[in-house]
Amino acid sequence: MKVKIAAAQYDIGFFENWPQYVEKIDRWVAEAAWQGAKILVFPEYGSMELASLFGKDVYGSLSKQLSSMQSLVDDYIGLYQSLAQKNSCYIQAGTFPVAIEAENYRNRAYLFWPDGKYDYQEKLIMTRFENEHWLITAGSKLKCFDTAFGKIAINVCYDSEFPLLARKQVEMGANLILVPSCTDTLAGYYRVRIGCQARALENQCYVVQSPTVGQAPWSEAVDVNRGAAAIYTPVDRGFPDNGILAIGELDKTQWVYAEVSLGEIQTVRSQGQVFNYRDWPLQTAVG
Repeated sequence: MKVKIAAAQYDIGFFENWPQYVEKIDRWVAEAAWQGAKILVFPEYGSMELASLFGKDVYGSLSKQLSSMQSLVDDYIGLYQSLAQKNSCYIQAGTFPVAIEAENYRNRAYLFWPDGKYDYQEKLIMTRFENEHWLITAGSKLKCFDTAFGKIAINVCYDSEFPLLARKQVEMGANLILVPSCTDTLAGYYRVRIGCQARALENQCYVVQSPTVGQAPWSEAVDVNRGAAAIYTPVDRGFPDNGILAIGELDKTQWVYAEVSLGEIQTVRSQGQVFNYRDWPLQTAVG
């Protein structure tokens, strides 16, 4: 079964009220749905643009913005839940830092189903910025989600740079890994991109990257954003020679689209020129 995927190169906005945010997200989702996309991917920390609703004293403070944004969690979930139902699509809504307890936040990547169901994958490995400045803590559970198009997994940005996480998810059945990302340098973007392509190569699966782009000088958290959205594939027979099915223009606000067939993953794993997925255990035999 084929499915069209839309990966966002998403710009950080500034809002005077909640309806302005709703209008923006509704417009983004409607555009992708009109193009026939059934799986939509937004970037890590795209939700931080909501800090603009609370004034300079809040959005200029790393700690205050996290605290203030907790009042929007239910509205945020409800918005994406309704848009997934309205447009009959799956939406990976990027990430939202959610308070687990006082002064303890986790970076949650929500996935919404067309029937109203939703779940999330928490980021598992924190960057220095998250650890040392933002005090966002790691989750502990690795998940794999059932969809009408097959099993889907999520690696949140930095998580994509650690191969054992994705490996566990593909062993759980995932043929598609979604990677919402947020990077403020080209080096950061390429680290995540290289990780995504490596995960697609070694697991013979699809990997989708969605970054924030552009500048938001008002924001203490997401002031500079670099990257390009892409859909990566195995590097083998029947797939692009460079493993890139589609990629956007660097730092440009846009959707990037590609049609994939998750069934082709089983084919390449059993009939490919190489057997990266099957041969993974051989690494441990070398000593």
